[in-house]
Parts: sequence; C-alpha cells; structure tokens
Amino acid sequence: MRPLWTQVQDAGLTALAGAFFCPEFFDHMHYWLMKSEPDEVSIDDLAAAPRQRVPWFGVRNYQARNFMRDAMQLGDLAFFYHSSCAEPGIAGICEVCSEPYPDETQFSTVNRYFDPKSKSENPRWWLRDVRFVAKTRLVSLAELRRYPELADMRLLARGNRLSIMPVSEAEWGFITGQVLGLNQELGS
Repeated sequence: MRPLWTQVQDAGLTALAGAFFCPEFFDHMHYWLMKSEPDEVSIDDLAAAPRQRVPWFGVRNYQARNFMRDAMQLGDLAFFYHSSCAEPGIAGICEVCSEPYPDETQFSTVNRYFDPKSKSENPRWWLRDVRFVAKTRLVSLAELRRYPELADMRLLARGNRLSIMPVSEAEWGFITGQVLGLNQELGS
C-alpha cells in the first residue's frame, strides 16, 4: 500500500486534504500513545503473544479510529499505556506492524465491541496490529504530570479520554531518554 499522502496527491485532493493533513506529517516516523486495559491486553500479554503481535481491537471513538486508520504508518512506535486500572501509566513500547484492516469484533453480536450499525461491506471500525518492542518500568500518570517538559502532552489535557493519540517527537524523546533512560534505538 502506498503512503496515504501519496494517494491523496495522486487523487488530486491536496487542496481538500490540506485542511485536515499536513503533508510533512506523512514524511517521517510518528509516535503514539495507545491505551489498553491490562485485564484485556497488557504489555506482558503482548510480549507472550505468538510472534509478540496482537490486533489493536475495540477502538470505538472516531478520532482515535482516524489516527489508527489514516495517520499511523508501518514502523511507527507507540507507548503501550495501561488504563482503567489501579495505577495507569506507560508500561512499554510497541510498534505498528500492519496496514489497517476491519476490526472483526464490530460484527460479532456476542462481543462487547459489537456495532449493529456497522456492516461488513462498509465497516466503521478499523484496527492495526502492533508488535512488542520493550517492557519498561511503569511511568505513572502522576509521574508524567510532574515534568514541565510534558505540560502540553495530549494525555495530560483535562477531559482527554482518547484511547489513541499522537505524541510529539520532543515528548517521545524526553520520556524515552530522560524519564526511562533508554537509548537512541527507540527512535528518540
């Protein structure tokens, strides 16, 4: 599959797309934060999964879906964030390792992610696979809030409930370097 921005250019939609996308956004690696409830899929589950790879299913917010479907690229890195648990926080790092494809849970009437308005010929919900990169020490939400360098991080904004969100290159570098003490191999 060709990069999204190339497809937009080829279709002659750059003027329209320019209102929504910046072409430079598609020219380099991006960083993300992806939330998962650890009782459903934890960083340890990802590490133990076959080929250390899982589909990121169950996203039911349009903005988060659009990030995953339209903006993520193969090879992008993400913080694996444990949410809705006793101590939420960054628990590891994963890598986007598939193109987007329909989330099958939307079609299963017995699944909690079932969407009766979604049809197989026109799916609403998409996912990507992620693969394990590293387990880190838990960096709690409270710890992240202590760093002035992260004051503008989307995760820390009041009322933010997105399950998938972009992380700036500066935020990624600060967290992987200063907070976690990891080396340059993780894209910082």
